[in-house]
Amino acid sequence: MTALPGINFPGVGCGLIIQRADGRVLLYRRVKAPEAGHWNIVGGKVDQMEHSSEAARREAEEETGLSIGAVDFLCTLEEIIAADRQHWISMIYVARDFSGEAQLTEPEKLSEMGWFDLSDLPQPLSVFSHKAFAALANASPA
Repeated sequence: MTALPGINFPGVGCGLIIQRADGRVLLYRRVKAPEAGHWNIVGGKVDQMEHSSEAARREAEEETGLSIGAVDFLCTLEEIIAADRQHWISMIYVARDFSGEAQLTEPEKLSEMGWFDLSDLPQPLSVFSHKAFAALANASPA
């Protein structure tokens, strides 16, 4: 039996808040666990010998079709999602430097997408996204 990150041992993941100049953020609705049906920032598993910032960029480009430039570290989050029996530690980044038009490139993983104002986020929102946006609010100048 193959041991699976996040399921058989804590997984190392990454997430990327993609934010336009107007402040709206890109979210996708997850198809699979953890938190299937929840809206989430893009991201995924960090591969062996891959820096988490590069993993965040790679995952974002695969999931959105965008070309991602600079990414800035925001925070580290740890979640034990009891309902899905998963445990993840994720480095969260922010990208405001990107080009292209966001697309739904992995419909087997993500069913919907959209740009949302931080004051009007879709529900249900994933735990990771909720905490990432709280960190973003705390990091932003008043």
